[in-house]
Amino acid sequence: MKKSVKLADVARHARVSTATVSRALSHPHKVRPETLERIQRVIDRLGYVPHGTARALATRRTYAIGAVMPTLDNAIFANTTHALQKTLDEAGYTLLLGCHEFDPKVETRIVRKLIERSVDGLILFGTDHEPELWALVERVQIPYVLTWALDRSGQRPCVGFDSHEAGVQVARYLMELGHRRFAMIAGITATNERHRARVQGVREALEARGIQLPTTRIIEKPFSPTAGREAMREILRQRWRPTAVICGNDVLAIGAIAECHAQGLHVPNDISVTGFDDMEFASMVTPALTTVHFPAPELGQYAAEHLLRRLAGEEVPAVLQLPVELIVRASAAPPKPTLERKALAEMG
Repeated sequence: MKKSVKLADVARHARVSTATVSRALSHPHKVRPETLERIQRVIDRLGYVPHGTARALATRRTYAIGAVMPTLDNAIFANTTHALQKTLDEAGYTLLLGCHEFDPKVETRIVRKLIERSVDGLILFGTDHEPELWALVERVQIPYVLTWALDRSGQRPCVGFDSHEAGVQVARYLMELGHRRFAMIAGITATNERHRARVQGVREALEARGIQLPTTRIIEKPFSPTAGREAMREILRQRWRPTAVICGNDVLAIGAIAECHAQGLHVPNDISVTGFDDMEFASMVTPALTTVHFPAPELGQYAAEHLLRRLAGEEVPAVLQLPVELIVRASAAPPKPTLERKALAEMG
């Protein structure tokens, strides 16, 4: 059998101490570039593989971070995860990823397995989590950070944005265009606090102008273009027709626009449609989608940096709020005067 290569062998061939090799593997940014390059060449030539268990025992760290995200079937979350992985990798950490598909019990099970594998920290998406998960995290005292949402109590560390304010921005913009008759296609709010906040922001902005958005005009659907089409079909089957439909994300909005086209309605001349997320395709569809930009890559980068700083013993602000921005494109326009008069007459 081929003799295994040891850390001391790498040190001897690279003409450095074993401590320098260990530092190059654990904290490469602390080693001079030319020394790091020489050590890496020796590692590649000898085929050295660090012994993870021994390293963890020596440092009391696994240099692994666990993240549990809602789904990989959505590019917006993938963008966050890509930035998260890149930032951790540059610091010498490995990302262990799990997806719960909006099932809180599955999320708790994944978190338990990550903790059993001795990850050094956790990144969780959103603020809605099972009491069992919180009890587990607090019992083992593992560092964690929430992302994609804000914990207004200040009790839990988070890197996020204000979904409520995003909803307010969209509703106000549409009202400034002259819309008074609204419907909304939202995600499943029972398991998604971000969509609950967007709905609440829209409703509060409308109510401030004396406009009601009853629950019958809010259709909840899973995130897919097909579900967006189904929701728009339900809206258009009702006796009244809105002049503007606010969709909880861009995926639902794309489906809603497709259904309008299928029924011979022009967007935005006959009906305005907006989204949230500002995904890459939002500017490429016809008409280009008016939406809200969320800083998805920055969320991943800053969440990783938050954990890395805490693991390094630094003081970190508990809450980091990133801005959202309304992106105005072609899918929303002032309602036709005839449509608006008809809508107001139907409202009685």
